[in-house]
Amino acid sequence: MTRKDPKQWALILGASSGFGAATARHLAHNGYNILGIHLDRKATMGAVEELIEDIKSTGHSAIFHNINAADPVKRHEALDDFVDNVHREGRPEIRVLFHSLAFGTLKPLVGRSSEEMITKQQLEMTLDVMANSLIYWTQDCVRRHLLGRGARIFAMTSDGASLNLPFYGAVSAAKAALESYIRQLALELGPRGIIANALLAGVTDTPALNKIPGARNMLIAAIAKNPLSRATHPEDVAKAVLTLVDSGADFINGNIIGVDGGESKVSYIGQQNPYQYSDLRLLAESSWDPTDVS
Repeated sequence: MTRKDPKQWALILGASSGFGAATARHLAHNGYNILGIHLDRKATMGAVEELIEDIKSTGHSAIFHNINAADPVKRHEALDDFVDNVHREGRPEIRVLFHSLAFGTLKPLVGRSSEEMITKQQLEMTLDVMANSLIYWTQDCVRRHLLGRGARIFAMTSDGASLNLPFYGAVSAAKAALESYIRQLALELGPRGIIANALLAGVTDTPALNKIPGARNMLIAAIAKNPLSRATHPEDVAKAVLTLVDSGADFINGNIIGVDGGESKVSYIGQQNPYQYSDLRLLAESSWDPTDVS
């Protein structure tokens, strides 16, 4: 992997848990300082403090802001603080911008009653936090000359961009918008040498997943149909990011990259594992035994 500039930074939006925390930790152990944006109450701050100490133990810096990432005033304050205290004039220190904000309303778009229906405020908030915020943070980093040639932008998407679940309409719309934004950023920032991709993770046991109705069933189904017979882990995404920040990945741009073990490519028909309903007699003449996992 390319040798890292000891002054380079990764800006992680949604840094305190799940994909954001795993990516922050892995990047720190591979030469990056971390600028982390998160929103946590007192009950979960212990895990954040542990993450900060882990990052610092690598010899790299950790600047974390406990703020609403969709608040424009707080966004400007966090970036201005970075410019005032860290930024070297003329040097684009932020090489990775990782967007993993999971905060939205899980309600029907058109419920059985007016009380059940999602409100205008809830719908707009979900799209603003989970999609639009990527654009605003990118714009403000570019304005401050923090992103330069070789920088990478990543946004976390999911099957929810093209598939729907009960109560998931607003989040599904946000994921679809996020993927569209990534394609547009790839187009507009390509001439600057800045690369943008969406990472499509499989069902992952994170705090965000547990807020979705039927989360346990989703996890069980994901494991059953996954060719690797397990759910996606946050560390799988973090390792993918490390691969994609390498200079050898400069021409991978504007894509939706699956980091799910193939889960999104397999249909689920109630199988307890990928081979439950396979007619193995059809493979009798083959030397390959799909049940051999040794």
